[in-house]
Amino acid sequence: MLLYALTIFLSAFLLFQVQPLIARIILPWFGGSAAVWTTCMLFFQVTLLAGYLYAHGLASRLTARAQSIVHTALILASLLLLPITPAAAWKPSGSAQPTFAILCLLAATVGMPYLMLASTGPLLQAWYARARSAAVPYRLFALSNLGSMLALLTYPVLVEPFLPLRRQAQVWSVAYLAFALLCLFTTWRRTASLDSPDLDPAPAPSLGTHLYWMLLPACASALLLAVTNQLTQDVAAIPFLWVLPLSLYLLSFILCFDARLWYRRAIFLPALAAALAAMVYMLWSNRADLKLVPSILIWAAALFICCMVCHGELARLKPHPRHLTSFYLMISLGGALGGMFVGLFAPAVFRGYFELPIAIAATAMLALLVLHRDPQSRFYQARRDPVFLTFVAAAVVLFVFLSIEVRETVAGYRVMARNFYGTLRVSDYGQPGEEDYQRKLTNGSINHGEQWRSPSRRREATGYYCQASGGVRGLLQANRSEPQRIGVIGLGAGVLTVFARPGDHYTFYELNPLVVQLAHSEFTLLKENPAATDIVLGDGRLSLERQPSQQFDLLAIDAFSSDSIPIHLLTKEAFDLYFRHLKSSGVLCVHVSNRYLDLAPIVLQEASALAKDALVIDTEEDDATGCYGTTWVLVAAQKGFFSQPAFQGVGTHPPVNPSLRLWTDDYSNLLRTFH
Repeated sequence: MLLYALTIFLSAFLLFQVQPLIARIILPWFGGSAAVWTTCMLFFQVTLLAGYLYAHGLASRLTARAQSIVHTALILASLLLLPITPAAAWKPSGSAQPTFAILCLLAATVGMPYLMLASTGPLLQAWYARARSAAVPYRLFALSNLGSMLALLTYPVLVEPFLPLRRQAQVWSVAYLAFALLCLFTTWRRTASLDSPDLDPAPAPSLGTHLYWMLLPACASALLLAVTNQLTQDVAAIPFLWVLPLSLYLLSFILCFDARLWYRRAIFLPALAAALAAMVYMLWSNRADLKLVPSILIWAAALFICCMVCHGELARLKPHPRHLTSFYLMISLGGALGGMFVGLFAPAVFRGYFELPIAIAATAMLALLVLHRDPQSRFYQARRDPVFLTFVAAAVVLFVFLSIEVRETVAGYRVMARNFYGTLRVSDYGQPGEEDYQRKLTNGSINHGEQWRSPSRRREATGYYCQASGGVRGLLQANRSEPQRIGVIGLGAGVLTVFARPGDHYTFYELNPLVVQLAHSEFTLLKENPAATDIVLGDGRLSLERQPSQQFDLLAIDAFSSDSIPIHLLTKEAFDLYFRHLKSSGVLCVHVSNRYLDLAPIVLQEASALAKDALVIDTEEDDATGCYGTTWVLVAAQKGFFSQPAFQGVGTHPPVNPSLRLWTDDYSNLLRTFH
């Protein structure tokens, strides 16, 4: 038992430690988008399904010795992929839809090791149950989930802050080698006992039971990814906000499969009603003003309760150990279907983020169906039970509210479109013909630019690029007496071009092709721009790496994924690249406005490491002019740049925080930047 437990625990730990690790490595290659994690999760769930399918086929169709030979061969083959550091050749070279590229990259980098780790739990549990007829293997399943949860919890706290990414990959690869040796030892030591008499015959579960084995984890998986999307879109695509929901998801597995006493319907069914109501309220009321910690706690608690109900009801349906591998196979199939719904189907079919309302509604409906068919439930075949009717009425109200939410999400917009990078909306405000009539481009809750529609105001600066903002102050002082070369990472609606003049040259680096399309079709800023303009599709940093020095007078970093600049645009290596593309008299302008994160100290530290002067400029919101409150950090390549009259009495020169560690491509820690 101890040997099985140790092998299963180590496999589960490595299985979930590699998830944030590999996602963190490839995140900068695909623009730092929150959708990268969703796509990674889709790969992990599908590969988990493949591992469970392999374990089921191996345990049910081959002799003990054949099982050992096949499993040994595949484990040895998986060692050929070590270490698991992705090759630079996988970096994207254009703006093509990246889902397929990410899936191929992961398959080539961690595919075989992940498959072997995924198959270990169900395969060794089947071997254990067969070797000992009286054994109950489901606690080993709880143990594997404990190992998974510990891996996730330790990554953002003990691994990411202290080990560079390359070292993380190396340490994981060495640990996988240790796992392979342990697994091979377990396999061959137990080979003889695997030919013991088969388990006692047990009736096969019905087709309906198989469907519930699949649907319950599918709902939990869809909720997990949809809630994770909700959190990462509002804050930043960081491991902590990936790890927390996934850890709670795994904790529900641990509790539900450890012992029956953890999941009690009398406690969790009323809690489920409250959790669903809380999620609907958060969606319906659009609580953008809610502080970060309460928002995370509400979503996390609601997700945990929903997962407890889904996995608690799943544990009540667990079969005789004879059918263990088919049970795990259906669980993994459900998880993969939930992942495909959120990661593939929803972005391709829906115009907005409708997967979360749908997952909430599906959870409510499935809970009623499970209770209605269970003879041990008071709702079994219920028709007039007042409590059951109350639950049905509550479900109807839930569906009504969710329908209203979905309808209001799409109502009132000129354009609403979605792709891998998120949902873009174009909306008009005010009355046509009036001075305050304007058009706005948003991605989720983040403004990506707006324009006055009145002909007399169409070329006025708005939003983050008002006259007093740090970015515009830098622009107006960066060799303005001559034709300027301006680089901007992040196109938005193209608002910065209101300051363009004939003879100037603007180069925009834009990750999302849909932004480029809408900037041309829904706004006139680019059409009326008097300067020569180039738009380079793809991640801004990768595009700059491929170009010779552009000799910009000003380079503005105004790319937002979720509510934050992607981490890979704020590292030491990124700043070295920026100054390679700036003139010796040029200025770097970094837009760091954020509701939750204080990124100015990170930029100040990068400036200090490069021995450059830096100035932090904060401005207040002004509704009359359409200006937003902003925080820009200007970093000058030339000493004395900020001694110009335009900067006197404007901005501050805060000291560098000595407790912060310099961010590099191998190290960053967003947890230290929360307000």
